[in-house]
Amino acid sequence: MNSLATATIAEDILERRAAIDTQPSIFADIYQPDVNIVIWQRQLADTLCAAVDNLINTKQLKPVEIAVTPENTYDELTGILGDSEAASILSQDIALQVDMFCCLFDLKRAGLRLTMLDKAMCPRFHVDKIPCRLVSTYQGVATEWLALEHVDRTKLGAGNNGLKDEDSGLFDKSEHIQQLTQGDVALLKGENWQDTEGAGLVHRSPAVKNNTQRVLLTLDFM
Repeated sequence: MNSLATATIAEDILERRAAIDTQPSIFADIYQPDVNIVIWQRQLADTLCAAVDNLINTKQLKPVEIAVTPENTYDELTGILGDSEAASILSQDIALQVDMFCCLFDLKRAGLRLTMLDKAMCPRFHVDKIPCRLVSTYQGVATEWLALEHVDRTKLGAGNNGLKDEDSGLFDKSEHIQQLTQGDVALLKGENWQDTEGAGLVHRSPAVKNNTQRVLLTLDFM
């Protein structure tokens, strides 16, 4: 590859940005080639927060990992979580997200995972080898991520030489670490999205404080 082609690719890779809005219509921006994360900033309704608290306190919130369609998500979830009002409220919200996700990407079904965590699931910064993933935190701290221009991708994986992310040279300043908030719904573009090799979103699970929990929803292509 000649130097001009290399420079062109490098310039293209550097042009990646976040698309952020308080309306779910922002999801359409995931199809913009210069976008590698879309964030729908939303504030969870008090009734939804209370429902999640109730499910945790009554030990009704179970780990879920299933394939769902927009039509059967609610029934599948209430079949696992129970028929309480709290389970119904959470299941309705998740069903809405499944419907939006499948509609956006023209999918007949999605891989749904609902997890309750008391420690970081993926504590190191990394890039997913997938087209795109939806993530949303219903309770607790949310996903951390780095803008492409703030990452030395040679320090990902084995390139960290056994050092912590903060010490490996992966990023220069801790201030460069950005973080979603509870309630946000984000689409994270992975390396397998067309023309995104080398520009998938670098992200990690946050540290979870002692005696706290994180409730995380993810949706994947199937």
